[in-house]
Amino acid sequence: MRVAQQIALNEDQRSQLRNFARGRKVPKRLVERASILLLAAEGKQDVTIAEELAISRHTVARWRQRFVELGVGGLEKDAPRPGRTRTLNREEIIRKTTQEKPENATHWSTRSMARAVGISEASVRRVWHEHGL
Repeated sequence: MRVAQQIALNEDQRSQLRNFARGRKVPKRLVERASILLLAAEGKQDVTIAEELAISRHTVARWRQRFVELGVGGLEKDAPRPGRTRTLNREEIIRKTTQEKPENATHWSTRSMARAVGISEASVRRVWHEHGL
């Protein structure tokens, strides 16, 4: 069985966490995270904290660990999540626009460029706009 790390708060940290936990205009997720740490600082186990706050023990363990690693600041911002990788090749769009001509036309339209590079017309328009084309 794994043993949760002890949380020791100094007065500044404790005061800041209390303000988060009791704040009326503080986001709910930050209130929950502050409550987790205040209960953990009292020496309560993850399972007890999870039952008391009606959340999973994994959530309690995650925020306890995040606090140990990053301090109070680590509670305010979620960790970055992986997203879909960009398939938009901006350099190719710019190069084609400025250095090539489409077949049977004098210049590129957003539709013809979109077909040529395999992306949406709106994406081509966005790239052109960003680069003043």
